Amino acid sequence: MSMCHVYRVFKLVALVLSVTLVGCASSLTRVDAWQGNPEGAATPAVLKTPGEIQVAAINGRSMTRFMLDDLALDYGLLPGETEVVFTYKTIWARTGVVRDGESKVHTVESEQQVVRFDAQPGAEYRFRFDKPSSRQHAEAMMADFSAAIIDSNGVVVAESGKWDGLSQANDSRTPLGTSTSGASAGPGSTTLERLQALWKDATEEEKRTFLRWAFE
Repeated sequence: MSMCHVYRVFKLVALVLSVTLVGCASSLTRVDAWQGNPEGAATPAVLKTPGEIQVAAINGRSMTRFMLDDLALDYGLLPGETEVVFTYKTIWARTGVVRDGESKVHTVESEQQVVRFDAQPGAEYRFRFDKPSSRQHAEAMMADFSAAIIDSNGVVVAESGKWDGLSQANDSRTPLGTSTSGASAGPGSTTLERLQALWKDATEEEKRTFLRWAFE
C-alpha cells in the first residue's frame, strides 16, 4: 500500500469521525446521547467527563471515539434512568532510554466500567475518582478501580462497577429507529464497521461529494 493511499484512508477516517461529532453534538464539546427530538431533550442533564474517562456507550448507544484519547467532553443526557459504560485511561512518559520502535509512553487502562443513575432535568454531573501520583500507583488502582458520579453539590449519586456486557438500558431512552448507522453500533464496533454503516445511510450526492474529497 502506497503512502499516498494510506494518507487518503487516514483523511477518510478523520472526516467520518468529525462528521459523526457534528451530527450528534449541540456544540464542539457536548455530545447528545440521543437522536431526533425525544421527550426530555429540551431540558437535558449534562455529564462532564475529563480526559481520563472514555465513554463507550450511554443507554446502549455507542458514543463516537475521537482522534484524541484525552479529549474532555460533555454528554447531554435525557432525564431519567441512565446507564454509562466507560473506561479509565492514563498515559505516563517512559523514563530512561527508549529504543527504536518502542512506545515513549506507558498506558494504564481499567476494565470497562458501568454506572447507572437517575439523571435529573438540567442537572450537571461529574466523575470523581482517585488521582494516581505515579504509573505504579495507577497500575495498583486498576485491580479494584471504581469511579463515582457526583452532582453539582458534590453529592455522590452512583458508583461504578465492572461491566459484564449486559445493558439494562431501555431502548426507548435512545431512539434510533431502524437505521444501522454508526451511532447504533455496539461499544465494541470498529472504525471500519462505523464507516460501512455511515456509508449505507448516506445519500447518493453525499457519497459523490465524499469520494471527490477523499481522492482529490
